[in-house]
Amino acid sequence: MFEKFGEFDSVEELNRAAAAQKAEGDEEALLKLAEENGIDKEDAEDYIDDCTDELATPLMAAVGKIKVESEHLKLAGVLIDWKDIIMEMCTEDIKMQRAVRKKGKTLTGCMAKLMAFAFENKVQISEEIVKATKINHNGKVEQMRGPVYMGVPNKREVRQIARKYYEVEG
Repeated sequence: MFEKFGEFDSVEELNRAAAAQKAEGDEEALLKLAEENGIDKEDAEDYIDDCTDELATPLMAAVGKIKVESEHLKLAGVLIDWKDIIMEMCTEDIKMQRAVRKKGKTLTGCMAKLMAFAFENKVQISEEIVKATKINHNGKVEQMRGPVYMGVPNKREVRQIARKYYEVEG
């Protein structure tokens, strides 16, 4: 992630780097810059063709960063849901867009906060539910054994934790 051009602290930094590549006429580098930052190739081509004044908007830069990070992390299951909530937050709030783009603020860091919350707030699942649960263990269906504890933050909690991690005011 961010190997060639590094991590940008803002959409403005990203756009300055893109403008420099464009001024040099290095379309290949500009396309690589876009790819490395999760910006669609078509959007980069629009920028190259002067259809847009800048490579990325704050929303594109934030969503692009999350996209690149989530692909790197190979998210699955509930972690995808958490990532989607963070992306949704970006669509709603420019402050969140800018906070997500900040250097040093990572999806890994935010997911770590969410995982810690999930672990710290786990609750015991009803024995009745555990007894009713059958699991496939190495091709053999077995009765789940308890006690079972789970902790998964709800959408409101994910939003609060993400907002706090990315240090978004308001």
